Amino acid sequence: MCHFTQRSSTSLCPKICNIFWRFHHTSTSHLCSCSKTISDEKCQDPFQLGRKDLKNLYEDIKKELLVSAAELKEMCDYYFDGKGKAFRPMIVVLMARACNIHHNNSKEVQASQRSVAIIAEMIHTASLVHDDVIDDANSRRGKRTLNQIWGERKAVLAGDFILSAASVALARIGNTTIISVLTQVIEDLVRGEFLQLGSKENENERFAHYLEKTFKKTASLIANSCKAVSILGCPDPKVHEIAYQYGKNVGIAFQLIDDVLDFTSCADHLGKPTAADLKLGLATGPVLFACRQFPEMNAMIMRRFSKPGDVERARKYVLQSDGVQQTTYLAQRYCHAATREIRKLRPSPEREALVHLTEMVLMREK
Repeated sequence: MCHFTQRSSTSLCPKICNIFWRFHHTSTSHLCSCSKTISDEKCQDPFQLGRKDLKNLYEDIKKELLVSAAELKEMCDYYFDGKGKAFRPMIVVLMARACNIHHNNSKEVQASQRSVAIIAEMIHTASLVHDDVIDDANSRRGKRTLNQIWGERKAVLAGDFILSAASVALARIGNTTIISVLTQVIEDLVRGEFLQLGSKENENERFAHYLEKTFKKTASLIANSCKAVSILGCPDPKVHEIAYQYGKNVGIAFQLIDDVLDFTSCADHLGKPTAADLKLGLATGPVLFACRQFPEMNAMIMRRFSKPGDVERARKYVLQSDGVQQTTYLAQRYCHAATREIRKLRPSPEREALVHLTEMVLMREK
């Protein structure tokens, strides 16, 4: 596993067009230096370290979703079955500990910080329920979606209910700054969905559009949740920015790898159909990079792969190009940016776990 040493930009969209072309034309053979691996440092397993603070996480979420209607309760409990990795809550509690230690060497997670982790998972799950309705998806996490079992109308209402329960939990924290930070996530999710419905004619604008959509739909939740717990644990605005930038960069990298896996992973392993984005008419990173080698893909992108054979042809072009490789490289750049940010905090096991997490994001297979 490589320790990435090359510099990268932490900004999302400034000069994005130039960044895109530079990424595309930079040789991936100079991607990283493997002379130093994570074994050179004290390796911290993020999931092991965060386990204590995530104990009974899903039971606590179900308490927030306490409802008398049996069918609605069954729907709300469907994804909160405790079988997920709780990736977002785990990042949040690790960031909380890292910031607390940085500020006053406190090694405990505050109750309000743990509440942010719970709220983050609830917002994320509600967004998945709504996404599945919009996409008419039939599988999620290896099982049937809510909309397939209960129908679209009830699925939308279940997603709304989860979101409303998250809002109640957020209000209970009683901090107006935290409320402002986390409600930004909900706004970004909606704006990101609208961005996904559109596309750009100009190739440079198209890539910036893709990254902005990626931030709003995926990274904003992680970035703002990390920022929220840093505010609760430390008064220093510089620390708040570190937490936000770490979450933003990890979140974008996570989605970039997700977009890669849509082309490289089998459906059984991924837990959802592969080439799903193409079937939805979406041009993700691998497609946009592949388009440079196969310009005939431009027409397919603009018609959102709607003609018979478009999906199969586009997938073939992507796998023949270096689109997957370049998208992975871009994810590595974002992960390195996240590592640079988090290393600005005082050393702690939680800080090192967050560093290790960036490498886990790159190595994941589902």
